[in-house]
Formats: sequence, C-alpha cells, structure tokens
Amino acid sequence: MIITRQKSFEEILKYLEGEDRIYILGCGECSTQCHTGGEEDIKDMKERLEGVGKEVIATTLIQAPCQELDTERILRKNKEFVASSDGILVLACGAGVQAVSEAVDRPVHPGCNSMFLGNIRRHMHFYEKCSMCGECVLNDFGGICPVTRCPKGLLNGPCGGVVNGKCEVASEKACVWVQIYERMEKGINVDGLMRIYPPKNYGVYIRPGKIE
Repeated sequence: MIITRQKSFEEILKYLEGEDRIYILGCGECSTQCHTGGEEDIKDMKERLEGVGKEVIATTLIQAPCQELDTERILRKNKEFVASSDGILVLACGAGVQAVSEAVDRPVHPGCNSMFLGNIRRHMHFYEKCSMCGECVLNDFGGICPVTRCPKGLLNGPCGGVVNGKCEVASEKACVWVQIYERMEKGINVDGLMRIYPPKNYGVYIRPGKIE
C-alpha cells in the first residue's frame, strides 16, 4: 500500500488561499489505513477548515481514487459539488490527486505527502521494503531487498562500516546484509553471495511508467 502523511494544516491553508468553498475528497483504501484520508480524517479536516472560516460544501470518500474511471464516474455523479466549489482538497496519495485533477476543471490540492510503498506489520506500523526499481533482485538475495533495505543500496555488501551486525547509517538497526546471509545460510544458496554484482541498471525504470 502507499503510505501517506497528512500535510501540515498551515501548508494546506496556503494552498486554499483565496478559495472559500471547498470540496473534500478522501481515500477508502491506503489513506484510510494510514489515518490520513479516511472518514474520520475527512470529518476532522472539515471541522478545522470551517473553524478558520472556510465553507466545506461537501465531502466524498472514494474507495480508491487512483482508479481513474471510477473516480471520474463519482465526480460526474457529484458534478454540482465540483461546479460550486472554489477548490478541491484531496486526502490521498499523489496518484489519487492526479486522477481527480484530470477529471475536473477546478483547482485540485494535495492534502497528503506520499512517503513510500509500505508493508504493514501491525496497525499504524509501516515499513518500506520495496523501491519499485523495475529490476527485482529478490531471487538473488533470499527474498530480502538490499536496494531498499540497505541505506546505501549496496548490491555487494556488507560495507566496511558494519559493527557487531549493526548498520553504520542507522546504528539501532541490524545490517540487512547480515540478515541476507543468515537467511541464505539456511539452505538458500549462500554460495550465490560470492558473486560480484555489476552496478544496478536504474535505466530500466523510466518515468513515468506505463503498462497498457
């Protein structure tokens, strides 16, 4: 899921400067899980905006704003709110914001910052384990990604800074290369770690990505 963090209220107010009638949209999936764009978050934002004199004309929770055709359908259904708004505040990731922006002719503002693709360990505990680099190396490293989980992104590790199995960049964390070795030592071809890997080919990931 896409992990988001809500922008500061001060930043949001700067976006909405000169816009008095606001339509708020939220996300029923990722942002709901992050408590940045679910029903309660929309309600809280509505109260805060009204507290500084804004008029929130309507709120809508879209299940997955990044699904563009569904977002377009919902906005057509609520076209009177779109038409009567001065601006639209979207409490979702950047993909959701852009889906809304491409569907309407009103100013559209992001209410959240998109942080990373996250794994969920438990409620509100999110961990980045994949960088979506376009050239997956998990098969070579026991299912653990050094590109993302090593702060230096090393493919030939560990570096010379590891001390007692701890990372020199984040000393409270175990070196991911120690974790890789320990996993592969359990019969997952530890000899593969003797291979010298060439520099990662980041050119395979060309932005913006597209699959049709």
